[in-house]
Amino acid sequence: MVEIDNILPLVSKPGRYSGGEYNICIKDKNAVKLRFAFCFPDSYEIGMSNLGMQILYHCLNSESDVWCERVFAPWTDMEQEMRKNGTPLFAHESRDPVKDFDIVGFTLQYELCYSNVLNMLDLAGIPIYARDRGEECPVIIGGGPCSYNPEPIAEFFDIFSIGEGEEALPELSRLMIEMKENGTYTREAFLRKAASLGGFYVPSLYEVKYNENGSIASFEPIYDDVPAIVKKRVISDFNDPKFIPTKPYMPFIDTVQDRITAEISRGCIRGCRFCQAGHVYRPIRERDVDVISDAAKKTFENTGYSEISLSCLSVSDYTRVDELCDTLLDWTNEKSVSLSLPSLRADSFTRELMEKSGAIRSSGLTFAPEAGTQRLRDVINKCLTEDDLMNAVGIAFDAQKTSVKLYFMNGLPTETDEDTVGIADLAHKVIDKFYATPNRNRHRQPQVTVSVACFVPKPFTPFQWEAQVTRAELERRQKLLRDSIHSRKIRYNYHSADVSYLEAVMARGNRTLAPVIAEAHKRGIKFDAWDEYFDYDKWMECFDACGVSTDFFACREIPEDEILPWDFIDCGVSKKYLLKERHKAYEGKASHSCKDGCGGCGADKMGECICRNQK
Repeated sequence: MVEIDNILPLVSKPGRYSGGEYNICIKDKNAVKLRFAFCFPDSYEIGMSNLGMQILYHCLNSESDVWCERVFAPWTDMEQEMRKNGTPLFAHESRDPVKDFDIVGFTLQYELCYSNVLNMLDLAGIPIYARDRGEECPVIIGGGPCSYNPEPIAEFFDIFSIGEGEEALPELSRLMIEMKENGTYTREAFLRKAASLGGFYVPSLYEVKYNENGSIASFEPIYDDVPAIVKKRVISDFNDPKFIPTKPYMPFIDTVQDRITAEISRGCIRGCRFCQAGHVYRPIRERDVDVISDAAKKTFENTGYSEISLSCLSVSDYTRVDELCDTLLDWTNEKSVSLSLPSLRADSFTRELMEKSGAIRSSGLTFAPEAGTQRLRDVINKCLTEDDLMNAVGIAFDAQKTSVKLYFMNGLPTETDEDTVGIADLAHKVIDKFYATPNRNRHRQPQVTVSVACFVPKPFTPFQWEAQVTRAELERRQKLLRDSIHSRKIRYNYHSADVSYLEAVMARGNRTLAPVIAEAHKRGIKFDAWDEYFDYDKWMECFDACGVSTDFFACREIPEDEILPWDFIDCGVSKKYLLKERHKAYEGKASHSCKDGCGGCGADKMGECICRNQK
């Protein structure tokens, strides 16, 4: 056990590290056969709010002879004390050093966590490069959204789990237990067998060759029994209650989300062409109303949380959303538990849904038009009209709400200055709608917040081939939008072009980025997702030192016949479908949603999909 009591009084928020939280899983480490350290490469407050970590912690600890413990990135003050005292990275439940575990897993939620991954490995005393690890080292595995292009960090990981881990990670754990018990375990033998399980990618078993221009010439397995295509894992029965954690660990300090999170569906029927989650989380599946309500009630009994948040990509697209709300309200009203529906779409927003959710008690609502003109909304397949938005905000204003938050993107493919100015025009129209609503709140002024992100081309989307506009051009468009807003009732927020540029580089990168990320770690770069620590110039120095072009990955339109770094992964949605959607974008044509008939994306071959009922 690592001794940290002497340094906890010296750091901010010692509750981040103390452990002992309510509902954590404690097992006899001498009685289990495998120990799994589940690492979240960001602060405790962010990681403790992550539903995926809760789910996999629950699934792994459901195995009687496996003990999964949590690990978070220590904040900079804690890291300083740890390095000063020679204290290695430790797990929260046992406080044992991470290097003593059998498997160390990282959930990769966003590209800007890569520097933290290396820093955590270094703090644990584990070599950052997979090739430098000996038999005594734990196996390092990565998963999560960023594993759909693992190549920029492939040299730092032994394995990647592609797709859903609820069944895959326990299966991998059982393989290691079996091999250690029968005496056949070595790192090399285990990795070779893991590659044949399905859904596991072992980078060391593949060879990559490059063309002179830096693009990929070939990507091949080095052994005949290693699959050329890694097919993502999809759980066998999304409706099975065993995959739903109903006794979640609870933090001692405030975190991003202190509430019950009820996952009601996976996948999305819409298919926005910029959205990775809407494609890679397919097939589209829904949980039964009774399964959701029963799990939420058990979670309430085990936590006492006073709010339930329904989690999916679009709550109002859940086909039985009214029935679900009524079923939950049957018992939540009595228990004084509020209901939150955070991802409502403007085109399916109703007064009834608003009144059933906690939104009725808040002063404002959030919608995501994404683009300022109908032309561009058709390009990106955001099936939302201006009338839809005006109807939704009209309902909100009629219910005495005074604030609306609108999410948009800058730099989308085919975007023009007219589209950029259209964002400001739409915001002004929302203000006008407030004053045109007879039953508005006459005691307060309206407030419209326009929040604009920068488009980042992501793998497994129809826009994965698109170039990101240059940083200078993004900044020009941001200024154009700012100058087009003429009302003090409109607040304008926008994302950093520098951050989005680095995100695009990492999102479409290949293995040549590994030396750059290692150099960034060497120079002390970490917590890139936090404004106070992100240092664009320092990152560019790392790229220059390694002779790697950032524009090659971020600002280059990729030819459709070029081998993509992630082409060896089968996410369910076919490349043929993505290309068809890309071509429709340039024709300005939107596609219908899955509820109006199967669009032929191919994800239904992975398992039961909601679109099968529409064929």
